[in-house]
Amino acid sequence: MTKLSVNINKIATLRNSRGGDVPNVVQFAKDVQRFGAEGITIHPRPDERHIRYQDAYDLEPEVYTEYNIEGNPIPKFIDMVLKIKPTQVTLVPDAVDAITSNAGWNTIKHKDFLIDVIKEFKANDIRTSIFVDPDLHQIEGAKATGTDRIELYTEAFAHQYSLGNKIAIDPYVKCADLANNLQLGINAGHDLSLENIKFFKDNIANLLEVSIGHALIAESLYLGVENVIKMYLDKLK
Repeated sequence: MTKLSVNINKIATLRNSRGGDVPNVVQFAKDVQRFGAEGITIHPRPDERHIRYQDAYDLEPEVYTEYNIEGNPIPKFIDMVLKIKPTQVTLVPDAVDAITSNAGWNTIKHKDFLIDVIKEFKANDIRTSIFVDPDLHQIEGAKATGTDRIELYTEAFAHQYSLGNKIAIDPYVKCADLANNLQLGINAGHDLSLENIKFFKDNIANLLEVSIGHALIAESLYLGVENVIKMYLDKLK
């Protein structure tokens, strides 16, 4: 079964909009785990516009499933990850002004940098994953960095699937096959939803984990968080 990790950034966005502590991100993380989620994902950015660095520390003792921290490995981010020692760190090449993640790593161009960062995380027993576009050359490049896993950037698939173009899954299938052959673990995330998650999961061999935030929170406004968690778990069986 593919694990569901819930990205709780949007809960922090809602909290920050009022300047208080409602909704409380730690309580939300505890609740979604109680509802069956198998992981918690956060993605702090330098401007802390949603998840704050302090949230990452506050969550650490409360996440008893898998704790996945995503982000661009700038020095402040690296220091935080090494102190917290989450289950997994997912490296994402965010531009400072990006609203949300919009591209995977060029694993060939940034090979030496990624090797150094990944080596440090793995020396501290932190599983590593690299956010990548569905490109065979980038999968091969990821293998050369020493990463444990890749996270396939699924926005292109999700957009095309919403238009009825199911062939958009094809490059992801090819990348998954290559990753499996290279013995790289496979995660996926970005714009996955109740509408498209089953089709994606059914076509990607050995999909280990999906990280879902924006769609899951939006769907929960209508259906309730506990219901939505169970619906995702059912589709990921």
